[in-house]
Amino acid sequence: MELTVWRTFVTVCRLGSLSAAAAELHHTQSAVSRQIAGLERQLGVPLMERHARGVRPTPAGEVFRHHALATLNEADRAVSAAREAGDGAFDRPLTIGATPSLAAGIVPEAVRALLRQAGPVRWSLLPGLSAQLHHRVTTGDLDIAVVTDAPPGLPHDPRVERRFLGLDDMVVALPVDHPSAGRGPVHMRTLADQIWAEDNDGSAALLHQHAARAGVGARIDLAAADLPGKLALVATGHAIALIPGVLARALRTDVTTVELVDPPTRGIYTITPRRDPHPRAASLLDQLTVAFASARPPHAALRPSGTDAHVAGPALHDGITPS
Repeated sequence: MELTVWRTFVTVCRLGSLSAAAAELHHTQSAVSRQIAGLERQLGVPLMERHARGVRPTPAGEVFRHHALATLNEADRAVSAAREAGDGAFDRPLTIGATPSLAAGIVPEAVRALLRQAGPVRWSLLPGLSAQLHHRVTTGDLDIAVVTDAPPGLPHDPRVERRFLGLDDMVVALPVDHPSAGRGPVHMRTLADQIWAEDNDGSAALLHQHAARAGVGARIDLAAADLPGKLALVATGHAIALIPGVLARALRTDVTTVELVDPPTRGIYTITPRRDPHPRAASLLDQLTVAFASARPPHAALRPSGTDAHVAGPALHDGITPS
């Protein structure tokens, strides 16, 4: 299949009109129609249907449009990279992945320090959950990922190098007018009657484990789609929430935190591919170590460094992790 035809199809979907697509692509309408018909014959399914004001993709066409657009974007990047390399100006982009709380805090800090040290570097940041990020490192989509070992843990994978940054104490996010705001470390028993909000299974598991150790339960009555949604529920007084301690400095102004007595913790790690590491990866790892150390409260417990210094929970197979 020629990418030119794919580009024609994507353009027709975007404009909703064969004639408008033909004008933009400098083709005749009949040529555009023949390209779409040929694509449908190759795929064996109808991709377009007519309606009163033009055309629109069928369900099969919408699925194909999504993947075709991603392929065309990647092809455009490949062409740009080849031309830059031919001009002698190629600088391999640094692709970084991080869980949402780390993407909101220590990773941007570390990249800022890297840019100050190394000069201009093309880079991108992809937030995700640890299992997703681990997979993208192994497939070559990411040069480095900053992940956690919260339940059910991290896998032992010979394809990646794992580096332990340290332990992160979980804290409780509260609305600023909450009775416990501004107090010292509180025991879980004092929060047993509160409504909690959670956005993923890993964070909920840590909360339930901590409550069980304290001999109480935790009412997770509200579910959020993501970390910002969870914090919005806290800010508006609907719930309180367990969040990573490294996130405390990046919180919105209508949310505060309180420390827990004997808090649950999670290990923070970087993972990089063993083969063909990015030339800037080692420098970024150093900056991440500094950024994580500065983000932790001064009383936080220290653990020995090493690639496998801490693994939480009985399982070592990665899954959904806290934000």
